Amino acid sequence: MDRFVSHYTNRFDAKGRISIPASFRSVLAKDGFEGLYVHPSLDAPALDCGGNALLREIDALLETMPAYSEPRDVFATALLGTSEILRPDSEGRVILSEASRAFMGLTGEAVFVGQGHKFQIWEPGRFAGRLEEAKTRVRQLRAELGARAARAAPQGVRE
Repeated sequence: MDRFVSHYTNRFDAKGRISIPASFRSVLAKDGFEGLYVHPSLDAPALDCGGNALLREIDALLETMPAYSEPRDVFATALLGTSEILRPDSEGRVILSEASRAFMGLTGEAVFVGQGHKFQIWEPGRFAGRLEEAKTRVRQLRAELGARAARAAPQGVRE
């Protein structure tokens, strides 16, 4: 598998380390990134994490904007200027910076959430709320798409 899928809750140990889920470490290894690229999410109280695939996505976004333009500079600052590269130990554990832990309100544990080309790290209570919001929104979107498809179907196909 070359995608980050599912979600896992892991605890911080006494030294402040947390284990990256084994399936996520496998994806990072296949991606060829030596470590873990991490930056605060632009639209959620979470950390976006990944390897080369995430960095390629950021680079592609920045390349759509003129060099030295304000939009490019603010995106670069938010996505690259606030980032960290973490180096997992031999057991796949990393230490999140104090700034990252404070930004997220992390204390005893964190949730790792797969999102395909990247994953996020969440405070468990916040993730539970986000998951419920996502389920509700998906149901709404599915209903809207179904209604649109029904309106677009030729008369003879409707029942």
